[in-house]
Amino acid sequence: MVKLWQPVDWPAPKRVRAIYSLRQGGISQPPFDSLNLGLHVSDNPDAVLTNRAMLQGAAKLPQSPYWLNQVHSTTILDVSCTSDRETPTADAMTSRALSMPLAIMTADCLPVLLCDQQGDWIAAIHAGWRGLVDGIIEKTVAKYPGDPASLVAWLGPCIGPEAFEVGKDVRSQFLDASPEAASAFVEYREKYLANLPLLAQQRLASIGVMNVTFSHLCTYTDAASFFSYRRDGVTGRMASIIWLSD
Repeated sequence: MVKLWQPVDWPAPKRVRAIYSLRQGGISQPPFDSLNLGLHVSDNPDAVLTNRAMLQGAAKLPQSPYWLNQVHSTTILDVSCTSDRETPTADAMTSRALSMPLAIMTADCLPVLLCDQQGDWIAAIHAGWRGLVDGIIEKTVAKYPGDPASLVAWLGPCIGPEAFEVGKDVRSQFLDASPEAASAFVEYREKYLANLPLLAQQRLASIGVMNVTFSHLCTYTDAASFFSYRRDGVTGRMASIIWLSD
């Protein structure tokens, strides 16, 4: 039987549940084959909704996840304070609500999941390089009412440091914010290879979040498991999903 998802392996409390989806086991046709979860990529909407329902059943999610219209912004939605299930435009979510899965879609960008050690607060972040530069991680952590040192973070599948080619302008934007970011870039063919997870870990450390787990999974090189926008152009989306159990 094809595996649709994997559990997130991190030191979170038991009442915090988290998974990430794989690309196999759905019904979408090429180039979205096959467990595409993104409605915004020109796939057949009925296929996408079927894929979402299949994942919900296979992973035993308590209900349909909360999905976002992600636009590389720093807009953060508190799901605890809304009952609106229309798809809002935002790139991060926080919640204290039980049994409300938060879903972040990616196909090279970095999914970041957060929770506190008590299992009372969770967050899900869509962290591409633009969001990282603009402070999406710092702004999300600022929504947490407690000490950031008590947070636990997971950095999910994304384009790896041996595949993410960027220009000098991208590197300059990170270095303008923090000289430490230089260690996350390696010169390559008059450009640079960027290490997204390291950049995220640096941003987390700068605000006191030290308990960070790296997935070490590369979307670009593992075509059997993951969609990759950089590799394929027109392609599907995976999801990283977190929720508080009863």
